[in-house]
Amino acid sequence: MNFRRFLLISTTLIVAFVGFVAFRLLGPRGVEPYGTLIEPPLPAADFTLTSADGPVRLADLKGKVVVLFFGYTLCPDVCPMTLARLGQALEQLGDDAERVQVIMVSVDPERDTPERLKEYVRAFHPSFIGVTGTEEELAAVAATYGVYFAKAEGSDATNYLVDHTATTTVLDRRGGVRLLWPFDVPVEGLAQDLALMIRK
Repeated sequence: MNFRRFLLISTTLIVAFVGFVAFRLLGPRGVEPYGTLIEPPLPAADFTLTSADGPVRLADLKGKVVVLFFGYTLCPDVCPMTLARLGQALEQLGDDAERVQVIMVSVDPERDTPERLKEYVRAFHPSFIGVTGTEEELAAVAATYGVYFAKAEGSDATNYLVDHTATTTVLDRRGGVRLLWPFDVPVEGLAQDLALMIRK
């Protein structure tokens, strides 16, 4: 074997090895996630809240990638934009969308009834679930996931806004907190990260 042939074969093997390692570390497309990767995953605190179709317990959803978003139905901007992008991301996943569950946890228990939540979230995707509870229950769940919410200063008793954390939490199929998304992740980034989580 001459030197040039040896060099060609060696280079090919090195490139193949590097590609394999990148695939194993970064996922099917060899790209880093758009969100902040939590490694190793943190255990997700279980909770049970109320939907229009009955109680929803987080632990019962193991086996699916769970996307947790905290918002409210009268939110003027962040909530509808986030849910719209998530709905579009699921459309991009095709059949794999069945392996993802998006849950919106209300931060406005006074106005967000289970029925109102269901109608609201289903407008963005038919698989989305909206859940609520008492103010104490919601505050406890939000605090567990590092989410802040409170009525905006200057609001009146009924016509008010709710200030809340705009990040979204992604749980892997084993029930661990795996990704944190900021508000501005594009649809393609959401779909890419969900595809990576589905295959982990």
